[in-house]
Parts: sequence; C-alpha cells; structure tokens
Amino acid sequence: MSLNDAHYATGRRKEAKARVWIRPGTGKMTINKRDLHTYFSRPVLRKVVNLPFAVSQTEDQYDVFANVTGGGISGQAGAIKHGISKALIDAEPELRGVLKKVGYLTRDSRRVERKKYGRHKARKSTQFSKR
Repeated sequence: MSLNDAHYATGRRKEAKARVWIRPGTGKMTINKRDLHTYFSRPVLRKVVNLPFAVSQTEDQYDVFANVTGGGISGQAGAIKHGISKALIDAEPELRGVLKKVGYLTRDSRRVERKKYGRHKARKSTQFSKR
C-alpha cells in the first residue's frame, strides 16, 4: 500500500494505540498486515471499526491500513475507530460536525481502576464478620 497520498491519524483507547492511514480506495481494511475479518473474528468489533464510515456515509470509499499495539482486542477496536475518525477529518474536513456530534472524535479515557492495598480487587473488600 503506497502511503504517499494517505491521511494519517493516531487513535487511542484504554492501553491500545492505533496508527491509522486511510486513502481513497474500495473499502479494504488491513490491520497489522491481516484482513479485518481475520483480525477481529467477533462481528461486534468489526462493526465498531466500521462505525465512522457508516455515520459519515463513506463506506467502500477508503482503504484502511492500521498498526495497533497494546491493550486487549476490544480496546484495539476502539483505538482504530478513533484513528479512522480523525483520519477522515484530515481527508474531508466537512465531516467534522457529523463525527463530533456522535462523539467519535473524543478519546474514551476510561481505564481499568488499580487494585488497592487490603482489597481483593479494585473495590471488592474482605468478607465482613459481625462476630
């Protein structure tokens, strides 16, 4: 894939980071040198990745090449969605209002809460005994 005429953006979600390039094409998606259907076997995650194209009505107009690292598979799908949204803005600035309205340009900053000392998990406490 020649990246000379491509638009680049970085997407993040939880611990995952996605470097995303989009360029005019037929809608082919390559993630970590693998096809979308082999990388994301769950249909829900494939739908998450395609949401920016569905909302902006640009399905099958751009080829996507993404390198994603860190986090789990769900966080990686969210990171790619964020990166695609930002790259679409770079390619077509008039889509900013549509993507911003549905919240795809905002980085989802929720993270896993850390485990506290004296607790079983982040919030789960020990069993209480009255006597």
